[in-house]
Amino acid sequence: MELNGIQSDDVTSGESEKDEAVGPKQPNPQQQRPWRKTPSGVSSVATANMEGASAGGSASIARRTSSSSSARQRIDSLKKNRPPFPWFGMDIGGTLVKLVYFEPTDVTAEEEQEEVENLRSIRRYLTSHTAYGTAGIRDVHLELPGLSLCGRTGSLHFIRFPTHDMAAFLQMVRDKHFSSLHTTLCATGGGAFKFEQDFLQMADLELYKLDELECLISGVLYIDSVVPSECYYFENPTDLEHCEQKAFPLENPYPFLLVNIGSGVSILAIYSKNDYRRVTGTSLGGGTFLGLCCLLTGCSTFEEALEMASRGESTHVDKLVRDIYGGDYERFGLPGWAVASSFGNMMCKEKRESVSKEDLARATLVTITNNIGSITRMCALNENIERVVFVGNFLRVNTLSMKLLAYAMDYWSKGQLKALFLRHEGYFGAVGALLELLNPS
Repeated sequence: MELNGIQSDDVTSGESEKDEAVGPKQPNPQQQRPWRKTPSGVSSVATANMEGASAGGSASIARRTSSSSSARQRIDSLKKNRPPFPWFGMDIGGTLVKLVYFEPTDVTAEEEQEEVENLRSIRRYLTSHTAYGTAGIRDVHLELPGLSLCGRTGSLHFIRFPTHDMAAFLQMVRDKHFSSLHTTLCATGGGAFKFEQDFLQMADLELYKLDELECLISGVLYIDSVVPSECYYFENPTDLEHCEQKAFPLENPYPFLLVNIGSGVSILAIYSKNDYRRVTGTSLGGGTFLGLCCLLTGCSTFEEALEMASRGESTHVDKLVRDIYGGDYERFGLPGWAVASSFGNMMCKEKRESVSKEDLARATLVTITNNIGSITRMCALNENIERVVFVGNFLRVNTLSMKLLAYAMDYWSKGQLKALFLRHEGYFGAVGALLELLNPS
């Protein structure tokens, strides 16, 4: 028996992503590092840049004082230990592809003169648009300006598009001649395996495949370390009139549960940066919500499904405890408003004929969210963990589900469990892939 939905008008659209359950593993040893190893794994631009940096450093050392020579040596060392631009990280999920792009804003006049046209074209295209093609979106509200990364200062951009548009993306990559700048792209998610040959054949790019759970964790920890207000919770989640969003400092967070809600759901127990395991998961996630809504209501997008859910009433569809007992089930402490059977009222023909599509969408959202909350609570009890962090594109500005999860965690645990949320919900895997690109080891 689960909680009934919480009515909220503060609902905006979201979109789900695939979250395959993949255990921790090392990248294939036959994979070439994206920019550090043999010539097949290093672009000609990267080689030229590194050789130029080395030669420039040697010439400067001969001309300058010992103080400036040391500074130049440090600059040269940085150049040798970072890849050439552009810097990307990609997470290819079952429903969405997430892309993060670092745009340097400290480009010197010398660098600008030496910048090849292909690199300039890619930067202008990505930063001068907020929409790409028919469904690609740059989430401007998530942009991180003034970020220091690998010795450079710039802005981190967050871009997403449906996985079924992969062919159009690969054509764009080919048209922009991306392979003239890099021969390898760091990617994670199940699609890094599924689309490996498509990248090679259509865009002349190898994918350096990374474990998605490792990328997810490293991305979460990194973004939280550079964005002070990244983590938040809902204060008074059981009191709709006084429920409000509050920042939560995720300092020394261990241990915590990390619940990644995409097309499906994976639940990880995190004990330290390098000590974690996948506890369990469920196939009933954001993809289930959208799929059922398409069948039940005729909607075609996640945004449309969420909008319909925001105007519906799930109690018209679900059978509640009070529908069975006439009130509370006091012996076991179950309130009358708790859901006894999701969609239980739909066995009655008269009630089927009276419900709206909005009611069906709301009941579907409540059913999926309650199931995730129930499984998460059981995992927290088994692992003796009191802190739960929810991420994934299913929650992207999906306030209704977030409040419902916060409500469920607080109510059923009698205040012992705190549900936490992160502002860059579904991009952490892509951030982890970017960090791996910049990892000189």
